[in-house]
Amino acid sequence: MIDDNARASRLTAEKRPDLQLSFEFFPPKTDVMEQKFWESIHKLAPLKPRFVSVTYGAGGGTRERTLRMVSSIKADTGVDAAAHLTCVGASRDEVDAVVRGYRAAGITRIVALRGDPPEGVGQPFTAHPDGYRNAAELVEGIRKIGDFDISVAAYPERHPQSPDWDSDIANLKRKIDAGATRAITQMFFKNADYLRYVERARAAGITAPIVPGIQPIHSFKQISGFAARTGATIPAWMAERFEGLEDDPETHALVASAVAAEQVIELLDEGVTEFHIYTLNRSNLALALARLLGKRPD
Repeated sequence: MIDDNARASRLTAEKRPDLQLSFEFFPPKTDVMEQKFWESIHKLAPLKPRFVSVTYGAGGGTRERTLRMVSSIKADTGVDAAAHLTCVGASRDEVDAVVRGYRAAGITRIVALRGDPPEGVGQPFTAHPDGYRNAAELVEGIRKIGDFDISVAAYPERHPQSPDWDSDIANLKRKIDAGATRAITQMFFKNADYLRYVERARAAGITAPIVPGIQPIHSFKQISGFAARTGATIPAWMAERFEGLEDDPETHALVASAVAAEQVIELLDEGVTEFHIYTLNRSNLALALARLLGKRPD
């Protein structure tokens, strides 16, 4: 029999461990999308997240919108905001200029990523001749410019271009040693993969937080396609739960809520106290997960 007293998810507020949440958004492309973006931000801001991050398009295609959104989030809500940054298709001088622009705008948090090539996820990465060659070099370059809080990426199922686990973990260690504050994982749906990944990292001497990246499934078809391109696995049991729900959005939403709830509650019971939620600019499932984790709006 499961002892509820031994499960963090069954503890009341005064006994529950302190949790940290962060949320990820992408820059809206239209006025309608921007309205939805701000509606979601304002619904999540009262949860007092550690930060809200805004992504950065391939080759810096959304750089100006990212800067505008991040600056506005901090000014309008008081929530700390993190700007994503990649080294795709840009020289070191160009990337450094973006970092200095972030610093001048009062942005002190950066999510530093090598980034995917413009040709798409899974295609070979070619560094700019005068650019940063990888995320570790990018982190080192950011550190030389200012005292930023830097998050980097981690891959519970191994990066698609890593030849083996030793190489993958060694790359994470280089990013942390270069000055990263924490790692945030790519989406995953098998908690055992994440827990084993953390064990590998700790065995390699990595002590920085490795925050699970949680992807609520607003559209199973969309997430399945993205998973196929990034090397994330969709478990057979999960695919079976969504089977036949393409034209039944209400049931799809209920199943999605249950799947995400199972994942975060199990991680909480395993001792995880930090979560990064990929919102896809929607707040409903993120709010539900926050409540399940014990976070309430102030």
